Amino acid sequence: MTAAPAPYADLVETVPLGTASRIVDETVRYEHEGTPLEGYLAVDAGLDGRRPGILVVHDWTGLQDYPKARAQMLARLGYVGFAIDVYGAGVRPTGDAAPVEARKYYGDLELMRARVRAGYDALLADDRVDPDRVAIIGYCFGGSAAFEFARTGARLRGAVSFHGSLVTHDPADVAAIDAPLLALTGAADPVVPDEALIAFEDELRSRDDLDWQIVSYSGAPHAFTIPGQPNHRPLADARSWRAMVDFLTEVLA
Repeated sequence: MTAAPAPYADLVETVPLGTASRIVDETVRYEHEGTPLEGYLAVDAGLDGRRPGILVVHDWTGLQDYPKARAQMLARLGYVGFAIDVYGAGVRPTGDAAPVEARKYYGDLELMRARVRAGYDALLADDRVDPDRVAIIGYCFGGSAAFEFARTGARLRGAVSFHGSLVTHDPADVAAIDAPLLALTGAADPVVPDEALIAFEDELRSRDDLDWQIVSYSGAPHAFTIPGQPNHRPLADARSWRAMVDFLTEVLA
């Protein structure tokens, strides 16, 4: 049995483990146009056959322990949880270096989308994954990346953003989206002020048949789901996780 990442062991334990479950993890090495990437996969080895796969996209500090913990939680739910690597193997910035690295991708959304695509392709290459039942979730930077990937028309069952920056496009870029969207945002998040939220909603409204939901949690600042951080809000964290679980249950049925 794989141990949960130490800083988030209590978080992982909030998802009950089945009596026959055996969560194992793997490092998955892949690449994008010559750049080596190194993802983290968690799966219940006590289950047989193909199952849904969930991509997890990290925040602006890169693929560190937090997205790995979320991948383990997804594995406990019976999914293949794959925390992808957008930045590149070994690129795990901290402090002031993190926003600098993130801006490389916010400034080049095509590169952001392509790096997520590389992770998506790596997940689909795993014969434990049902290629017809794949979804994506992301945190902060990763929430933005999840929605950008959905804009490419990728074959996804759903896309979820946790306190992500809700990037808008002018003109609207929603025509290719083929997946329901769920945005879980903090009502006190300065990264997503009211005007940004409205602009994002207006872009989504430009397509009448698009399936989307936005849930705003009172008093929740940016990064409200990350335990141990000043901005952590346990109630909003728990509620947003349950909202995601219900969403995935629906779209992956």
